[in-house]
Formats: sequence, C-alpha cells, structure tokens
Amino acid sequence: MIGRGDDGPGSFGTEPRVSVIMPVRNEGRYIARAIESVVTAGERVASFEIIVVDGISDDDTRSVVAELQARHGRILLLDNPKLTVPHAMNLGIRAASGAVIIRVDGHAEVYPDFIEMCLAELAAHPECACVGGPIENVDLDPGSAAISLAMSSKFGVGNARFRTGGEDGYVDTLAFGAYRKADLTAAGLFDEELVRNQDDDMNFRLIEAGRKIWFSNSIRSRYFVRSSLSRLFRQYFQYGYWKVYVNRKHGRFTNLRQLAPPLLVVSLAVLLIASPFLGSARVLLVVELLVYASAASYVAFRLTEGPRTALAVVKAFITLHGGYGLGYLAGVRDFLLLRRLPGAGSTELSR
Repeated sequence: MIGRGDDGPGSFGTEPRVSVIMPVRNEGRYIARAIESVVTAGERVASFEIIVVDGISDDDTRSVVAELQARHGRILLLDNPKLTVPHAMNLGIRAASGAVIIRVDGHAEVYPDFIEMCLAELAAHPECACVGGPIENVDLDPGSAAISLAMSSKFGVGNARFRTGGEDGYVDTLAFGAYRKADLTAAGLFDEELVRNQDDDMNFRLIEAGRKIWFSNSIRSRYFVRSSLSRLFRQYFQYGYWKVYVNRKHGRFTNLRQLAPPLLVVSLAVLLIASPFLGSARVLLVVELLVYASAASYVAFRLTEGPRTALAVVKAFITLHGGYGLGYLAGVRDFLLLRRLPGAGSTELSR
C-alpha cells in the first residue's frame, strides 16, 4: 500500500486503481511490446487497467490489441474518430476508473517498476499533479541512432530534462506523465484543439493552478526512435507551430528554450537577405554559420565515435532546429499576425 489519508489530492487512502491510457494509430509493429510492458508493470500494483484509444488504424494495430485483450482481459479498446492525441486522452480519461491516469504511447515501453514508481512519487509529493521520468531512446538503425543522440542532447533540445536527463526535481513539463485524475478534471482535461504540445499546455495549466510537476529518475521508459529526417522535420515543425498557439492561449511564453530555434532562423534569414547589400551582413552570416556548424560538430563528435555518425547527428540537429524554428515562425504568422485558424496540413498527424 502506498500512502495513507483521506483520498484527497495529496494522499491515497488505499493504493489507487491505475488507468494507463495509450493513444495510438498505426502502431502494429510496436503495440504488442508496449502493452506487454504495461501489463508486466501493472502486476506490481494492486489494481490497474489499460485503455487503448485507437485513431482508426489501417494496419494490424486493432487485431494485435484484440489478441492481447483475449489473453490478459484488462484491456479496453476505444475508437478515436478525431485521430488526435488530446481527443484520445480525453476519451480515455472519461472511461477510466482509476484515480491515477498514466499516458504511455504505443511506440514506447515502460520498465517493470514504472507504475510502482509513479505511485510512490505521487504519494511522496502531494503538491504534485503529475510525476514522470527520463525517456531512454532506443535506436532501430543508424539513422535513428543519430536522431536519438540529437534529441537527447542539450544542444539539440535545450534543458528538457525528460529528454536529456538530470537530477530529480520540479520541472515545467515532461512526457508519459502519471497524473492525479482529480487534477486533470479540475483543469478541464486536455485541449482538443492542440495537435501537438498538449502535454506542455496541460502541465502549464496545472502549474498556474498552484500544482507542481515532479521529475524522478526512478520512473523509466523507453521510446523507439524513427529514422526519417523528413518525419523528424515535420514533427518538430508542428511542435514549433503549435507552441505559438499555446503561447497565444496563455498570453505568455511557457518556457524560454522555445525561442532559440526561431531566433536562429530569423537571424540567418535577415543576414542572408541583407548580405547582397551590406558587407557586414555577409561577414556576420558567415560567422553565425561557422559558429553554429562548429558547435554542432563539436557536440556531435563528443557524442559519437566516428565522422560518419557525427555528420548524421549534425544533420539531425539542423533538421530539428530548422523544423522547429520554421514551424514557430509559421505559427507567429498564423496565430499572432493574421489571427487565423491553424493552416492547412497543420492538423495532420506526422507519425
């Protein structure tokens, strides 16, 4: 039993029933491993359920889930006709019987003590609405290995501790969080207009409401990294684009690390445009490109053992920084300058 008390937001009278919600679409290759890992983790707690919310998959995701339903008997499969993650999460939350809601993606696996540690950290931190931990990237091939290294480095993604690691402590956001259902309900559930950044938005609203987010290295999961640079670009373009929507919604920046990629893109664009007319602009453009290339190469060589892999990591850095920066600027255009609805293609899923 974890915790004692009145079953309020800060304590659990008994070990709470846990609802693991898995928003998925076309995850036939990985969904069995994801669900089996959750089942194994669930065996270490008193009571749990798995709610798979499927975005009308057209691969074998649903048949795989059906087979696992017959084997384990504690899996619920729901349809998500709107396809997006926040809609899937809200469908799952409304159907959930648990006092604790945990999101796990179909492209991930959790460690055997994952749920147990989530409950322990929630009980130890009654001031927190959400707890979570580091995500360990799993490389599928040389391409995904380079992307994995880029996405787990501070040069690549800033101080996002759930990606880069760090000491236990309070953070502004994390992924695959374990939430108290009462806090999610009080916050009004996930914003279904957000194709991306729904976790950031929820965690920001929880912090604004006086609650906290806790990062613990004891809560461990693994994520299978895709190897396509084009998909990485589109994914981070959407991250940047929808971050502006979240900023407009709340009337402020939710964190400062989001500004680095768009500032890089803007500065390079301005210098490039001015360079035919100003010698100083040409010099500054060359200097900025050399500084970025040198920094990216230095970090890449520190992370790898050979020039070929280092070059692949540099390409991944350029892809995610360029994608996020351009997406952010497109969001500034659409949401702040033109005050219009999301642009064509921005609501399409990128993976």
